[in-house]
Amino acid sequence: MARLPLFYLIAAAACMVGGVCLGVFMGIAHDFQLAPVHAHLNLLGWTSLGLMGLVHRGWPELLAARVPALAQFGLCVSAAALFPYGIYLSITQQAPGLAIGASLAWLTGVVLFLVRLVILALRPAHVRMPAMLPAE
Repeated sequence: MARLPLFYLIAAAACMVGGVCLGVFMGIAHDFQLAPVHAHLNLLGWTSLGLMGLVHRGWPELLAARVPALAQFGLCVSAAALFPYGIYLSITQQAPGLAIGASLAWLTGVVLFLVRLVILALRPAHVRMPAMLPAE
């Protein structure tokens, strides 16, 4: 679990590479029809996943509850990858189903993140400061 923040950052960096490659491709082709895909890869993927990883690094107490931490990771990382692809399908095939499903998964993941942060903030200070988590 101590490596979960790093896995968030790896997923974020992969989304950034995909978003940058798509941006370069669109620029070379002078076709910006897929700009929403590019934007969501960068915003959900690179920015949001990166910040979630840094938050987990800054507050390692969030890693103590394994099931919610892994559920949030699974929801957010999968949605950050599938939502842009769903937008692509919606634009090119008029098939919005994947975009809708992935956006609901993203919403669930970020609400879980918010709830976990609020729970952490409401804990007494002496409970919030556990000993260092062992390295995996």
